Amino acid sequence: MQPFRILIVDDHAHAREAIREILEEYDDFLIVGEGKNGEEAIKLTEELMPDIILMDIQMPVMDGLEATKRIKLKFPYVKIVMITVSDDITDLFDALKKGAQGYLVKNLHSDAWCEHLRAFAIDEVPMSKEIAFQILKEFPQNKANEKIPLSSREIEVLQLVAKGMSNREISEALFISEHTVKSHLKNILSKLHLDNRVQLTSYAYQQGLVK
Repeated sequence: MQPFRILIVDDHAHAREAIREILEEYDDFLIVGEGKNGEEAIKLTEELMPDIILMDIQMPVMDGLEATKRIKLKFPYVKIVMITVSDDITDLFDALKKGAQGYLVKNLHSDAWCEHLRAFAIDEVPMSKEIAFQILKEFPQNKANEKIPLSSREIEVLQLVAKGMSNREISEALFISEHTVKSHLKNILSKLHLDNRVQLTSYAYQQGLVK
């Protein structure tokens, strides 16, 4: 398998160096470039077409939230993982709503860091309870009446995603393979024009599919 192409975007040189040192220990990651702010992130994404962008939130010129929004509009298939020194749920939730796949806290142990990053790369990261609670607060009783363009099986998968279940847990609950779960998720994201599990969960609450 080809290594995942990684773009690192952080305004602190020592932070970029630390991330590089972690990732260079693993054969499944290839660092293709580094940027210092959101504007550079957009430019480098166009030039290098990375698979994953590790994006700091607070940066000069253009922050990571605005850069994430612009990159996902133009390159929806590029995965963006926010890197942060704290788990401030407000900024992180904002990033996830803009299309980021998830986040990594910088002080996480290097082995755990790479394990999480691999999971982001193959869309296997379940939602945290904190993010699920934030979605609950945002969509307390909001139900829409639009027709849902999903099959009954896809709706079942969506409902389990909204409950914070991993691909493995969904496969066990529905008696289907993980490969089939991934296929359903890919189709659901495509049909709904969404980017990640957080957006799927928000959609499920908006449509009244989960209580």
